[in-house]
Amino acid sequence: MSTPPVNLNIDPRALGKVAVLMGGSSAERPVSLMSGSGVLAALQSVGVNAQAFDPAERPLHALKDEGFDRAFVALHGRGGEDGSLQGALELLGVPYTGSGVMASAIAMDKTTTKRLWSTADIPTPAYLSLSREALTRERVRTIPDELGLPVVVKPPHEGSSIGITKAKGYSQMQDAVTLALGYDDELLFEQCIEGPELTCAVLGEGANAVALPVIEIRAEDGNYDFANKYETDTTQYLFGSLPAALEAEVQRLVLQAYRLLGCRGWGRADIMLRQSDQRPFLLEMNTSPGMTSHSLVPKAAQQVGIDYPHLCLWLLAQARLDRKA
Repeated sequence: MSTPPVNLNIDPRALGKVAVLMGGSSAERPVSLMSGSGVLAALQSVGVNAQAFDPAERPLHALKDEGFDRAFVALHGRGGEDGSLQGALELLGVPYTGSGVMASAIAMDKTTTKRLWSTADIPTPAYLSLSREALTRERVRTIPDELGLPVVVKPPHEGSSIGITKAKGYSQMQDAVTLALGYDDELLFEQCIEGPELTCAVLGEGANAVALPVIEIRAEDGNYDFANKYETDTTQYLFGSLPAALEAEVQRLVLQAYRLLGCRGWGRADIMLRQSDQRPFLLEMNTSPGMTSHSLVPKAAQQVGIDYPHLCLWLLAQARLDRKA
């Protein structure tokens, strides 16, 4: 594997006054507060003048008014990961971590991401996208006939497994739809790929982007839901469980998917490995991955010798705007 493009010789004082954006008003606010608290402590531990900033409690223009030089985006979900925050920071002229406006907006919409990947022959599970108006009881009953069972029902603009159901039978479909419609007006119905769940993080941009080691996730009862992500310690995260050639193929696909979306800074793809033929299928790209104690990007970075504080420091040093000042 290539050496990650991480220069750890960064002068923290040169990064100026830093806002760690956390909290926000999305359904992922609790996770964002955990991520942001971890990032804030890590940056302060290496000498960065970093302060917490919650956009749900303070107006964004305070970033400019109070002289912040850059922002570390530790927000998840809508209003933080979907391009709207990135656009506001562009207008304010405050450089920020992670992907820009367009890549953030596309990646936050799982349906649009899948459409784009499909045009480039990047494998992703078969799917249907249906609006609230189209989801009559009669239409919902036909979806398993088209995709097979189980069917994964998702609100395509949420993360952290919020609002997702793996419907194993026709009788579960309507409840799954009702739950997901509580979060979105358009739903994504996805063919369920049976097999191990994988994730792969990327650091960098364009041709210089590098994939970190692949992680196999083994959750209790095979259900990597919100509780198993953030509230328990029973989930196993395995490195080196794949044959070398298969791991390299997963990394190649993830890099292709990351570059196609125009991501920068960092990201993390979620993948299902079909048990029957060991073929990987990409589910989504996270452009503001979690940074909690349970989070996967820090685990992968540790495998290549990058500790948590220096990962945060490097990401902060990459902060920039889409446009030139």
